[in-house]
Amino acid sequence: MQGEQVAPSVDGRRFRAVADVAGGEIVPETLFAYHEADGEIWAEYAGGKIRRGHLVGTRRGDVLDFRYSQLNVDGETSNGHCVSAIVVLPDGRLRFEESWEWESKDGSGVSAVEEVPEGT
Repeated sequence: MQGEQVAPSVDGRRFRAVADVAGGEIVPETLFAYHEADGEIWAEYAGGKIRRGHLVGTRRGDVLDFRYSQLNVDGETSNGHCVSAIVVLPDGRLRFEESWEWESKDGSGVSAVEEVPEGT
């Protein structure tokens, strides 16, 4: 059934990129802290090339659709749009398979972030 939520809430979960993102500024040192309530999602992120970042959007089933805005270590701001499919990994952690595009400059791509295990 389309729109059905299978994966658990992303609220309170932390994520890191699984690899450097070609054409992007996210690296494995970038840490995302997600929140979720009533179909809304938002997160703060920082680390690596990112001094401060925020994202806000919606969740429909196991798909996140959000806009992001960030400040990099060079003092440059940028923003874009991302759609992420939530996948539950065999160990129960979550993975976001992402398709993103800059809106403030040229470029787009695909990436993945995975939940950081508790206690790490």
